[in-house]
Amino acid sequence: MNRGTRSKKFREMGFSDRLEFVKLNAQLNDDEAESLRSLTSNDFENSNRMIENAIGFFKIPLGIATNFVINNKKYLIPMAIEEPSVIAAASYAAKLANNSGGFKAAMTKSVMRGQVQLTCVPNIKVAISSIENHRQNLIRIANSVSKKIAAFDIKTRIVNDKTHILRKKMIIIELFVDVKDAMGANSINSMCERIAPEIERITSGTTILKILSNYCVERLATSEAIFFKDDLGGENIVERMLYAYALAYSDPYRAVTHNKGIMNGIDAVALATGQDFRAIESAAHAFACRSGIYRSLTTFSRSDAGDLKVKIELPLAVGTIGGIASVHPMAKLCLKILGANSAKELGMVIATVGLAQNLAAVRALSSEGIQKGHMKLHAKNLATSVGANAKDIDVIAKRMYDTNQVSMKNAEKILNDLRRNKKIH
Repeated sequence: MNRGTRSKKFREMGFSDRLEFVKLNAQLNDDEAESLRSLTSNDFENSNRMIENAIGFFKIPLGIATNFVINNKKYLIPMAIEEPSVIAAASYAAKLANNSGGFKAAMTKSVMRGQVQLTCVPNIKVAISSIENHRQNLIRIANSVSKKIAAFDIKTRIVNDKTHILRKKMIIIELFVDVKDAMGANSINSMCERIAPEIERITSGTTILKILSNYCVERLATSEAIFFKDDLGGENIVERMLYAYALAYSDPYRAVTHNKGIMNGIDAVALATGQDFRAIESAAHAFACRSGIYRSLTTFSRSDAGDLKVKIELPLAVGTIGGIASVHPMAKLCLKILGANSAKELGMVIATVGLAQNLAAVRALSSEGIQKGHMKLHAKNLATSVGANAKDIDVIAKRMYDTNQVSMKNAEKILNDLRRNKKIH
């Protein structure tokens, strides 16, 4: 790194200089720095357009979940995830659902809300009345932002400061927007900012926050399926699965882990298709505690024939246009593979994958236990991490799994034994 480069800010550096800066300051060796370079150099321009201070892409395995039939349509579902068993489990559950006709899914309209926080008004009742009287004009101003999405309603709420720091009431002006096939965040934020000066003018108050809410309860996705008891392992397994669900519904400590399994499936599809999976997570967990207690996002019940009925419902803000979904080359490719023709269809698919993943996980937990499948794949990961070649990975993994000694130390020992035997022979 030359003297001129040293004086530059990190954001002003090119890829090579940024890499050299990180190498020096993080004390990376030559091999580590070369790993960064070889993995990211070709992708630098793309990553640098998406985020600030980029040095490349952090790659996550991409797989395809199969067997899914949703509303009588077959899907190949891209999933980006680093955790083993998830894609296999979702595909397995989808296969079982096909025996009863597949999944039936639905989604409400693509409605999001933006919020403008109004404080310090001289008279709350007068301010609310003034906002209502100017309602149509505020909607008109909001709609001057975009020709593609449309605000259609404005409502007000009074929110008390429950921190007791300011001890003041706030008026929240909520703008409801039909975002169609977009997620809608940028446009709604702009709409809120656009109407804020007019709100201040007509109320003599002060606006603070102007931003969308990710808690999109007007944008709910549902999916359901019946799983035949014989496919699950019989009446006893169904009974055990219902007990497992009862715990997830009744106890937040179990519900968090239960819903984490659901989000394994949801986040993986969201990430692959360029969605804001953090917003999806936040809304899902808020929805899970809408009753005042954190509960399962899925519901399990028994049909008259003794089969298992499973349903999921959650808010899902997703889009097939705009945002990363329109910029990231892999996200665009994954959307094409998936073949979802609208944001509503994408939401139905994502909810269904969450249901499928949950069904498979609860069945495994209720029968042989979750670790059986996990440990087989974990053994392969350990064999890879100790430097085994492709031919030896399965051998090492099988020996560890068969002897119930799945550990890094044992993987190294087996690999060294294999290498010594090869030299002898």
